[in-house]
Amino acid sequence: MSQYADPSVLVDTHWLANHLNDPNIRIIEVDMSPEPYKNAHIPGAVFWNIFTDLLLPELKMNLDAIAFEKLMARSGITNDTTVIAYGSYPGTGGWIFWLLKVFGHENVRVLNGGYQKWQSEGRPLATELSTFASTDYRARGIDAHLRVLHDEVQVSIGRSNRVLLDVRTLQEYSGEWFFNQPPKAGERTGHIPGAVHLEHILTLNEDGTFKSFNELKNLYDSKRITPDKEVFPYCAIGGRSGYTWFVLKYLLGYPNVRNYDGSWNEWSRLPNVAIER
Repeated sequence: MSQYADPSVLVDTHWLANHLNDPNIRIIEVDMSPEPYKNAHIPGAVFWNIFTDLLLPELKMNLDAIAFEKLMARSGITNDTTVIAYGSYPGTGGWIFWLLKVFGHENVRVLNGGYQKWQSEGRPLATELSTFASTDYRARGIDAHLRVLHDEVQVSIGRSNRVLLDVRTLQEYSGEWFFNQPPKAGERTGHIPGAVHLEHILTLNEDGTFKSFNELKNLYDSKRITPDKEVFPYCAIGGRSGYTWFVLKYLLGYPNVRNYDGSWNEWSRLPNVAIER
């Protein structure tokens, strides 16, 4: 993993297996449902529910500092704890990395290969709920340099020095789907005009690990997504694009990347913005 711009942001399964009992490590599993976690998870992992812990009812990212502090506190995380993030969905760890960095948490790592690789290697699994004593966690103010808002996205359309990067599925990008399913009445589908499409999952190997530095570089170069440009990734609700922010900024070293966490959930509902199909 030393080939990446900042390899320190990743840990592999072997490293994690040797640190399961480290009191300064907290492992976080993130999923849309608690059932996979209840069936089997990495020993000591705390469960975060995407819908109830990370999103608001309208599917916007919950960026309320008090809510974040409560989530970290009940997970047994202090400001000095090293958090190891993974999920059953590809890219979840990178999204959590972005979210924790937004609130200024210093020590965050992504498990390379996630649960998929851990399980395939026959490593130990647990079914009991992981609980830890609550802490007194204090979040910093939101780091605005990691986000881009819709008004700046709008004025970026057509600018050659900026890339609007749609990392959803091709069906979502083309307008066939809305949030990975056919649209319901009133839902607007398509993509932001001029957005480049490159699905986030293309950055991963079959075993769930990240592709090499050169493979990732060639992937983005093929779409003219280069380090000299400012890149604004977006998806449906900001998770897959948060993951892409992580890949571009920390694995490839792109200097100017900001996550449009409002993403299609916000853009498609704005009254006076253009949509392309």
